[in-house]
Amino acid sequence: MTGLTVCCGTVNSVKALWETRIKKSKDELKKDSEQRDRRAVGRLTGAWEDRITLAKLKEKVVTEEGRVIFRIEKEEWTTLPPALVQLSQIQEWQLHRTGLQRIPRFISSFESLIVLDLSRNSVTEIPREIGKLTRLRELLLSYNRVSYVPEELGCCENLEKLELAMNRDLDELPTQLSNLKKLYHLDLSMNHFTTIPDCVVNLPSLEWLDMGSNILESLPDDIHRMEKLHTLWLPRNELEYLPDNISRMQSLNTLVLSKNKLRDIPSLMEGMSNLGFVNFRDNPLTYEVTLPDLNEEENDREMFGCEFMHYYIQEARKRGSQTFTSLLNVTLDSVSETASSL
Repeated sequence: MTGLTVCCGTVNSVKALWETRIKKSKDELKKDSEQRDRRAVGRLTGAWEDRITLAKLKEKVVTEEGRVIFRIEKEEWTTLPPALVQLSQIQEWQLHRTGLQRIPRFISSFESLIVLDLSRNSVTEIPREIGKLTRLRELLLSYNRVSYVPEELGCCENLEKLELAMNRDLDELPTQLSNLKKLYHLDLSMNHFTTIPDCVVNLPSLEWLDMGSNILESLPDDIHRMEKLHTLWLPRNELEYLPDNISRMQSLNTLVLSKNKLRDIPSLMEGMSNLGFVNFRDNPLTYEVTLPDLNEEENDREMFGCEFMHYYIQEARKRGSQTFTSLLNVTLDSVSETASSL
C-alpha cells in the first residue's frame, strides 16, 4: 500500500512538471508570435511611412532647363530622411531657411550633384563624404554655423564656386583646398579669419574673393601670386598697411578697402593701370587730400576711388620730399654751426 502511494505521488509530480513546461512553452510561443506580429506591423508601418515620406519628397523635385532640382523653402526640415537616397538622380539641392542642422552622410550617393545650395540654415558641419561629389560645381553654405571644413572638400575637382560667408567661428581652411584648380569664386566674408589662408593664395583660377568683415590684420607678401584675381573685397577688417606686392596684381580691377585701419597707400599702386574701382573710405590715412572741384558732368565721382588714390600718392610724395628737404637743411645747418665753432 505504501509503495502504491509513493508511485502515485511520483506520477502526479511528473504530470505537474510536464504541464508546467507545456504551459511555459505555450506562453513563450505566444510571446514570440506576438513579437513577430509587432515587428511585422512595425515593418509595414515603416514601409508606409517611407512611402509617404518619399511621396512628400517627390513633391519637392522639379525639372528646370533640363536639370533635376530638389527645392525646399521656409519649411522645417532639421534632418533629411534616408528615403531621399531613392532620388539620387537629383542634380541640384536648393534648401533655404529649413533649419537643417546637418548634411547627411548619404550625400555621397548623389553622384550627379552639380549644385549644393544650403544657404541660411543651421548646418554645423560638412561631412567628409562631400569629397565623393566629383561633379559638384557649386557649394553654397553661407549663413550657417559651420566651424570646420574637411580636407576631403579638396577632392571636389570640378568645384568652381564656394560660399561660406557668415559662419561666424570659421577661421581656417585645410591646405588641400589648393587642389581646387577650377575654383574661381570664393566668399569667406563675415567670419573670423586673421589673414588670407595660404591655400587661397595658391588657387590658380581664383578671380573673385570676398573676405570683408573678418579680422584681417595683414595681407600675405606674396599676394601677387593670385594672378587671375580681378575682384578683391576687404572692407571692415583690421588692416594697417598694404604690401608693396599688391601693385603687381596685374589682373586686379576692383579693390574695396573701406573701414580698415590703413595709414598709408603704397606709392607703387600708382602704376596699377588695370585698377578700375578702388575704395579707401573710412581709413585713418596720414594725409588729408582734397580733390579738385567737380565739373557739372562728373556727378558720379567716387570721392575715395582711383582719382583719390593717385592724388594721395602724389601728396604723400610731395610731403615726403618736403620733410626730407627740411631734415636735410636742419642737418646742414647743424654741420655748419659745428664747423663755425671750430
